[in-house]
Amino acid sequence: MVDSSAPRRTMSVDRVVNRGLHVEPMISLEWAEALEQPNNGQAAAPADARLSWVHRAPERQVLALYRAARAADPGVSAPWWLRAMAAGLLGTRLEGFRLEDRVAKLLDARPGWVFVPWGEEGEPGYWEYMPSERALSTPGIPTTLAHTDRHPGWIDVVAVHAGPAPLPIAVAGPADLRSNLARMESLTP
Repeated sequence: MVDSSAPRRTMSVDRVVNRGLHVEPMISLEWAEALEQPNNGQAAAPADARLSWVHRAPERQVLALYRAARAADPGVSAPWWLRAMAAGLLGTRLEGFRLEDRVAKLLDARPGWVFVPWGEEGEPGYWEYMPSERALSTPGIPTTLAHTDRHPGWIDVVAVHAGPAPLPIAVAGPADLRSNLARMESLTP
């Protein structure tokens, strides 16, 4: 039998917090979910791989979550354009998308270039120049083009190689890529 004169015991959120239970979001898990790509294995260009939360959510939210994740782990993975935005080097995500699309249009029109939709976590993928492998006497890595935040041209090319990767060649943007593409396609180890 319950004594109706006894005060009812209810658990309020305040009481739970006051007893030492404190729940915080796990920023690394939240960031991993923000980067998660739903089945991008069939992407033929970076635009086809822009399916995750970081590509669609309001930029301010994306930047705020990235900064929080980076505060917890300075080496956290992120797309090149987001790292550039966070550093104040790129104005908007759309600028990064436009650059990726210009490069994709240029490379897609040339024989031998193939977009690889997987790579470093958070990155949009990279391009490989498949005929460059013929320059190797043993299996190796073809000439590779990837976007980067390490310089304001936003494009790096790594020459075909069979051993340790050579230093990336900084490309000064799509116009520089266009004028030097034949030379980059003929890079040898």
